[in-house]
Amino acid sequence: MTRIQKTVFILVALVALVLGLTVNKVLNGKGQGDTTALIDAGIILLPQSRTLPDVKMTDQDGQPVQVDQLKGKWTLLFFGYTFCPDICPTTLAQLRQIKSELPKEAVDKLQVILVSVDPNRDNPKQLKQYLGYFDPQFRGLTAGSIEDLQKLANAVSIPFIPADTSKPNYTVDHSGNLAIVGPDGNQRGFIRAPLNNQKLVAQLPSMLKRN
Repeated sequence: MTRIQKTVFILVALVALVLGLTVNKVLNGKGQGDTTALIDAGIILLPQSRTLPDVKMTDQDGQPVQVDQLKGKWTLLFFGYTFCPDICPTTLAQLRQIKSELPKEAVDKLQVILVSVDPNRDNPKQLKQYLGYFDPQFRGLTAGSIEDLQKLANAVSIPFIPADTSKPNYTVDHSGNLAIVGPDGNQRGFIRAPLNNQKLVAQLPSMLKRN
């Protein structure tokens, strides 16, 4: 097993442990029936919300975005990149399909944001073109440094391993999980990969009605 493989294994195990402890705490709390249905759909809500770090990023239109000020809507943060060969296009296509099947009142409360883990190649123009293949309303964010990206990724417990950009056609090891950010701008939970379209379509509307 290589050093990178070992690191990936440890990170995946750590995330699984955090999610497992969160599920246990939530199940022992109030509203177990509703919570159980959410968990069955892969939606894990945190017992306590988390504040996001004050990381400054740039969106697909070249506009500055302060990550800790993502407010007003429920946000699904997906950490990926436009040159991703498999997980990213699959996940974005699923999110497009899920969005198309949600009632309008739910869609109006929700936004999908791709946070690029490949700032070396993913400039705003590249992000906008790529996201346009899926849904022009999907947003993209890129940072000026890997350090800022890792600060955000670690804060929401969705780590990734920076790529060796000196290699041609390099790939980036990252998770398929999504971070859920509430309309108050705080992280409220996760959606576990792989996504279950049918169950998410059924359960997301009830989550989006929460304060």
